[in-house]
Amino acid sequence: MSQSTTYTQTLSALKHGSKAALTFYRGIEKEGLRVNDDTRISQVPHQVQLGSALTHPHITTDYSESLLEFITPVKDNAQDVLEFLQVAHRYTYQHLGGELIWPASMPGRIEQELEVPIAEYGRSNLGTLKHVYRHGLWHRYGRKMQCIAGLHYNFSVSEELWQQLASMQGKTLDKDFMSEGYFGLIRNFRRHSWLLLYLFGASPVLDKSFIEGEEHPLQAWDDDSLYLPYATSLRMSGLGYQNNAQDGLFVCFNGLPTYTHTLHQAMQESVPGYEEMGVKKGAQYQQLNTNLLQIENEYYSDIRPKRNPQADEKPLTSLNQYGVEYIEVRCLDLNPFAPLGIDEEQIHFMDLFLSYSLLNPSPMLAEAECKEVALNQSAVVEDGRNPEFTLQRLGKSIRLTDWACELLEHMQPLAALLDETHGVEHYQAALQAMSARVADPALTPSARVLATMQQKQYSFCDFGREQAQQLAVSYATELADDSLQHWQQLAQDSLRKQQSIEASDDMGFDQYLAHYLQRA
Repeated sequence: MSQSTTYTQTLSALKHGSKAALTFYRGIEKEGLRVNDDTRISQVPHQVQLGSALTHPHITTDYSESLLEFITPVKDNAQDVLEFLQVAHRYTYQHLGGELIWPASMPGRIEQELEVPIAEYGRSNLGTLKHVYRHGLWHRYGRKMQCIAGLHYNFSVSEELWQQLASMQGKTLDKDFMSEGYFGLIRNFRRHSWLLLYLFGASPVLDKSFIEGEEHPLQAWDDDSLYLPYATSLRMSGLGYQNNAQDGLFVCFNGLPTYTHTLHQAMQESVPGYEEMGVKKGAQYQQLNTNLLQIENEYYSDIRPKRNPQADEKPLTSLNQYGVEYIEVRCLDLNPFAPLGIDEEQIHFMDLFLSYSLLNPSPMLAEAECKEVALNQSAVVEDGRNPEFTLQRLGKSIRLTDWACELLEHMQPLAALLDETHGVEHYQAALQAMSARVADPALTPSARVLATMQQKQYSFCDFGREQAQQLAVSYATELADDSLQHWQQLAQDSLRKQQSIEASDDMGFDQYLAHYLQRA
């Protein structure tokens, strides 16, 4: 948003605009670890009935062979996104052979690093690249940390909205205008993302095997579990991150050119520790290269500007050339009380929060404010439900509850406008539900996890197992024949596509990797 256009003026103009302008698009990437009934990570390879993890459009794996990832199409309706996720889960459960999908972000019991099988993607050069990249993540950060599951929320707005915003500001609608707008959203998101960690954080506790032998600030819950009394999202804390050279990586979110330049530099900067590790030991690749980032995706952030690259095009190249297409929110825990890790109420609030971030003026982030953002995030994940908890806002302390109430109150006119425009009530309902969580921390998912464990005298693994078993029952119903055939066809097509990729390779992996890195 232009700094000369106020939030109130923008809402007033949108009230008289087209309904299409206030249409939002979202897609969800939901991870879930396959586990046995004893809560240990599965050692069974990705089931062939699910298709190829390399080429399937909707069911793949993330870091581990056992870490499922479900990817929805882009939808303009929250119910449609959840319905798609539900069908994908039902189809998957038919082929798990009694295994469970772990419902929490922090994994169950993993005693040894090598218990975590690294994902396999076949024998093509592309598949080998993905596997070697994950080997690099293992050597840099450890395998256990890569088993933390989350939910990525991909969000974009309509071209009609961009056109209306451009007209209001007297500017031409082009890729640069949209990129500047999305970066404004990102800056406001980073200022206020602590609110999402408070409202939706659901990982206040973990199994002690996750950080066995490491120094940590956690307290003993019982013989098997560790926690912090007021934690919201230990997933988003520094726990589990070892030898993280990214700590010194300062990525500027004030514009697309500086963002892509910084990441490009990090992909060219060799790190002495990674040089000592080496790229290969004998014939075995240890990592793709010795740079601070092997590839763009290695950069960890709570939000990213994104664009779907064209075939064979590097993501940063595509982003630079064509501009930002959508943003990816990466700070959301799985909600273990929601069958899909997220529910409709949360989707509606996410849309409200993100559109609010877009429509508000968004000054550039100075270095001092960037440091405040980082401090606020690191503090709220460990102590955010503390009644006395305070944040830093432009050099002054403010109670989390006071700032949260201000933000939610400021969102009210937008929620009312969205409900009025679409003839619904769910945006204001979601806002009221979140206001209740601010007033009463016991209503937050993180508090509910601990309360359930306390009530039932459960360890973290006991809690996760019971939730996973309940979810398995809810997805036990078979799909209709036409839906089943559709998903079977998707799996078969993906396997054929992987075979085609493998058959088309015309060079060895060493040469392929050299070409790949040269293009990067």
